[in-house]
Amino acid sequence: MGAVRMRVQTADKNITIIHNVISALRSDGHVTLQVRRRCKRRPCALHPLFRRRNLIGCCMSMCLHTCRILSVCISSVHRRPQSVSCGSRELRIWSELKMVSPAIALAFLPLLLTLIIRYRYFFVLLYRAVLIRWVRDCLTGLSREERAFQYILTHATPGDVQSILDTFDHWCSKVEFISNIGPKKGKILDRLLQEHCPITVLELGTHCGYSTVRIARSLPIGARIYSVEMDEGNARVAEKIIRLAGFDEDMVELIVRPSDEVIPRLREDFGVERLDLVFMDHWKRCYLPDLQLLEGSGLLGEGSIILADNVIFPGAPNFLRHARSSGLYEVRVHRATLEYIRGIRDGMAELTFLGIK
Repeated sequence: MGAVRMRVQTADKNITIIHNVISALRSDGHVTLQVRRRCKRRPCALHPLFRRRNLIGCCMSMCLHTCRILSVCISSVHRRPQSVSCGSRELRIWSELKMVSPAIALAFLPLLLTLIIRYRYFFVLLYRAVLIRWVRDCLTGLSREERAFQYILTHATPGDVQSILDTFDHWCSKVEFISNIGPKKGKILDRLLQEHCPITVLELGTHCGYSTVRIARSLPIGARIYSVEMDEGNARVAEKIIRLAGFDEDMVELIVRPSDEVIPRLREDFGVERLDLVFMDHWKRCYLPDLQLLEGSGLLGEGSIILADNVIFPGAPNFLRHARSSGLYEVRVHRATLEYIRGIRDGMAELTFLGIK
């Protein structure tokens, strides 16, 4: 019974402090609030978000309990004898708020630490892909793609495709981050190329030419790649890397135009009648519009393969939804991790065109 009486007294003191602050502010015309005394009833069950098996929910629960403990401590600190003058009203409000702010910050410290630990790989990606790039762009005056080409030119063996790919992978994993297909997901691409032996390949998103070189080395004699890149700077770097690997214009044709302009004119401008393989690794928001353009152009035949990278992160949900609901494709998602970042889940979508019914 004594413990219950002490708990009620503590709650009354907390309400008294808050009531004093709000009354002072309300008298100055800054705020109009209504203070209600806390109901003395048994608290309801915690929301599923706060269950212990949820790491973030557990830390949020800890923050709530820490806030309650700190509120009791603050009330005991601000307890003053009735005979002592409290000074001006503004000083009293400021002293109370000055103690509340650090207490709230301390209460949410476990949640902040949990978020940093849980999403540490995303912070690493932000650091490597954005901050380092910005600093080196300012210091060198060169683009990231040009710096990658200079590294490959000085460390790789010209004409040796595997040496160029290994040097590229080392630069992307140890020096600066570039979103290539990478070695792990590259093995999935290599396997599909060996199984299907495509003759005509369309690549959307050349970037630096990493995937172009990887595709070209696995194609049979007489095959041809049409690689589309809309950025002129990236296209210049990609062409240098492709020629350094030993592939000429008869093998790889680089098209510097937006994909939505190239796809409708592949038959008229380049004489393409059928696409055996389409590899998508450009802007993720363009996956679905470009797939619909391919469907309308009549370039996809029964058994044509569409391979799309990064469908989980950053993600292409509309593209996957259309592929699964249209009934035109047999869809398979290859689970993997983001290239050169092991802790971020990603995947590649393999679409097999079944033909228009």
